[in-house]
Amino acid sequence: MTGMIKTMLFDLDGTIIDTNELIIRSFIESLQGVTAEGFGREHIIPSMGQPLTDQMKLFSGLDDVTHLVAAYREVNLRLHDEYVKPFSYVNEVIERLHKQGIQIGVVTTKMRLTTERGLRYVGLYDYVDAIVTIDDVVHPKPHAEPVSKAIGLLGADPSTTMMVGDSIVDIESALAAGALAIGVAWSLKGEQKLKDAGAHAVIHDMRDLYSYAGMERETLAQS
Repeated sequence: MTGMIKTMLFDLDGTIIDTNELIIRSFIESLQGVTAEGFGREHIIPSMGQPLTDQMKLFSGLDDVTHLVAAYREVNLRLHDEYVKPFSYVNEVIERLHKQGIQIGVVTTKMRLTTERGLRYVGLYDYVDAIVTIDDVVHPKPHAEPVSKAIGLLGADPSTTMMVGDSIVDIESALAAGALAIGVAWSLKGEQKLKDAGAHAVIHDMRDLYSYAGMERETLAQS
């Protein structure tokens, strides 16, 4: 598959944008007084990547979590710019891939408002050709719909498309859509969980993606 990829889809949180601590802080603050004492990051990390409503139901045990989702989003928006930053080499790699003609998409379980805000804040928005958020699908990841929708929006071929993510749901959605499933080694969930979920490969550096597009890392790394 090296050199054959024409379309690269990326999960957002934990994959290209480091929002890990923002997410954890948003959950802890919004669930104060709702979850048992001692609730913390070790309870949150395993479900990161799933839809927010599902996570809130899981953590609170409640059926109606509308108020908790609203509280989470208030904290998340308030602290957004204080915490959010791109992972290493993300901007360099995505800009160069885009200039080379690789189609770039973002497929996330976040809502569009915070997705676009994050992409703009870290300077990636102009390089993204298609965005699929939780607002745009009936069935979120791990269902095939989000990845398939992005492929459709771009007029791409699943056989020359990769989906890059940090969560099991990213891998499962990619596989279900017929795309190449690539994990990132900086996932808080651990590299092995992504391999166990069926990832075709796990990258340890964003620049590893150059080879999938038939580009020379050494040449392109000079700037």
